[in-house]
Amino acid sequence: MTDIIDTAARALSAGLMLFGIVVLGLVEVLAGQPYSPVPMTNEAGEVVATPLIAPEIRTGFVLAGLAVLGLYAAYRLVAPLPEDRDVSHETMAD
Repeated sequence: MTDIIDTAARALSAGLMLFGIVVLGLVEVLAGQPYSPVPMTNEAGEVVATPLIAPEIRTGFVLAGLAVLGLYAAYRLVAPLPEDRDVSHETMAD
């Protein structure tokens, strides 16, 4: 059971962080200029360009991935260790 939870937690956290950093970053690059995370204004103060994806959304995906990793770490601290039933311990006779 813990193997399934381990794999799922690692896959979910890695997927969320990669989506927030790599995939949405590539979408921003392919969308073209501006590469700034804040709206760009001209000298009159009018907004002339905004990013395609808000930085709060990208940060949210990364933080969600880190939260999953934190919950996984807390689970591993609380969950009992699996007992090795196949391992036999031998003792030397005197």
